[in-house]
Amino acid sequence: MATNMNGDMKLGAKGGSAGPGRNGLAKIQTHKKSNSVCHDDSSPPVKAQTIDELHSLQRKKSAPTTPIKGIQGAFTTMSEEERQKQQLQSISASLASLTRETGPKVVKGDPARKSESIQLSHVSHVHHAPTISVSDSSLKFTHILYNLSPAELYEQAIKYEKGSFITSGGALATLSGAKTGRTPKDKRVIKDETTEDELWWGKGSPNIEMDEHTFMVNRERAVDYLNSLDKVFVNDQFLNWDPENRIKVRIVSARAYHSLFMHNMCIRPTPEELEEFGTPDFTIYNAGQFPCNRYTHYMTSSTSIDINLARREMVILGTQYAGEMKKGLFSVMHYLMPNRQILSLHSGCNMGKDGDVALFFGLSGTGKTTLSTDHNRYLIGDDEHCWGDNGVSNIEGGCYAKCIDLSKEKEPDIWNAIKFGTVLENVVFDEHTREVDYADKSVTENTRAAYPIEYIPNAKIPCIGPHPKNVILLACDAFGVLPPVSKLSLAQTMYHFISGYTALVAGTEDGIKEPQATFSACFGAAFIMLHPTKYAAMLAAKMQKHGATGWLVNTGWSGGSYGCGSRIKLAYTRKIIDAIHSGSLLKANYGKTKVFGLEIPTEIDGVPSEILDPVNTWSDEAAYQETLLKLAGLFRNNFEVFVNHKIGKDDKLTREILAAGPMY
Repeated sequence: MATNMNGDMKLGAKGGSAGPGRNGLAKIQTHKKSNSVCHDDSSPPVKAQTIDELHSLQRKKSAPTTPIKGIQGAFTTMSEEERQKQQLQSISASLASLTRETGPKVVKGDPARKSESIQLSHVSHVHHAPTISVSDSSLKFTHILYNLSPAELYEQAIKYEKGSFITSGGALATLSGAKTGRTPKDKRVIKDETTEDELWWGKGSPNIEMDEHTFMVNRERAVDYLNSLDKVFVNDQFLNWDPENRIKVRIVSARAYHSLFMHNMCIRPTPEELEEFGTPDFTIYNAGQFPCNRYTHYMTSSTSIDINLARREMVILGTQYAGEMKKGLFSVMHYLMPNRQILSLHSGCNMGKDGDVALFFGLSGTGKTTLSTDHNRYLIGDDEHCWGDNGVSNIEGGCYAKCIDLSKEKEPDIWNAIKFGTVLENVVFDEHTREVDYADKSVTENTRAAYPIEYIPNAKIPCIGPHPKNVILLACDAFGVLPPVSKLSLAQTMYHFISGYTALVAGTEDGIKEPQATFSACFGAAFIMLHPTKYAAMLAAKMQKHGATGWLVNTGWSGGSYGCGSRIKLAYTRKIIDAIHSGSLLKANYGKTKVFGLEIPTEIDGVPSEILDPVNTWSDEAAYQETLLKLAGLFRNNFEVFVNHKIGKDDKLTREILAAGPMY
């Protein structure tokens, strides 16, 4: 083959034959055409001497994209270097221990990327040497992986955390270790001069006391463990979508899984908000891989979840279950918000297209998620809310959905939300295809998905709304004696809100098939900090001020208890909820039940009238009366723990609430 001096190839001088070549084939010469499709794609060589340098060129450096407004922010007049120094100083102060007042020497970046760490290590020079004692841990840097993106956290989890996989749908499947659920008996709250009078202690209370000294022992253990690691993850985020009452939280953890979980569950700051974040209002130290010292005072196991409201800190030892962080912060909000006259609520919340807001309360199995997720309404939130002077606001930035037996047909929104960025906890999947088997309970029945609320198509962003018009209390009554729907007075709303009732069928392992009553004060007893009557009084005051109506909706049995009757059809319950939303149920005619004294409508469009009064559906009226009195007795027995608590200067309100309960 012949080529000219320019290296061009051509067939003959003018595209024709240039005469016979070897073996009788035509000679081919190159010819370069300026307008040819083929082109010279050569370029200067990459200025990298090693593969690490090449990778550093591959990653575009992040930079804030939101312009800084005005000069109100703490960092607005600072240089980028000074801003970074202050940020790292704040993180170092969070990690300070009793023996290291200024905290460890911290530096941003993954220690696996040594070139980056070296470039940033100068920032740590703003920190001082240990002031009390010197140990080996003071001779090393603690690398801070700060507010990483989901993609970066995926990489960290896959590389370094055993049991982390990407599922076929793109979610990150992780394991929470030996603990696959919360352990309320291991949760402690510091009892001091302030909290002794403010918080709810004693019988029925979820608050188990601990003293300040023991908290500091556990805090030191957690901080020392975190400081001993080569790297820790730090999330700076927010709670509460109401901008006037937003809480700044910092989560320090050892696992990418925990960092991604909180990235999804808290409200994610904009670059501008992150620049101006400053000192957090509350800090979590998640050292869940490391146990507490079981010989420490107040410890009953190797697990301890400790909340110190005075220090605004939470320490986690001995459990890697991520839900402890979510619910721990919810407990904190149950203390902080009422002190601002803002009601914190364990509820779902949605809003109609005309701006009518409804709150949904209900324990597990009552249909709270199903009924609050309505394609004809906007979702404000699925679990935690505040009701303040401006209306309602979601506390969180994400959803934490149960996954057991999840199907696309029954829960399409949750199904579709499980994609890239979502954390899947303790699920089982096919080893080859990575397809999740949501029916498999091999690890736990409490399988969960944590995803940003934006993953729900009809989510209202920002997650705020006007004052609620309806407060819906859900109960799955397996005794079959509560009406499908009742309109409640304010006192009745308080009584049933404090009771937090549902009744489900017990497990079949022990052969028990009778309904089992469950009561959880304020529909979230494990998380409240003050006495239930205080939340109930605030709820009643806000309902009265803004004209909201209370409803009790039974999603359980009709025509008899479990085993005799049948469960109320979901289609009928949806018709009832639709009538509440539209306001038509307020205009209905009402009768009154015996014992519980509940107002029940005589007619609802799309619902058989005979089921609206439970007595009509039972074939044996004597059995109905007996079961009704049995349930009333269970309500009374449960309420005894609240009887002696006075609200306000006298017990007038307490008497009103008691009078709203069952009378027989």
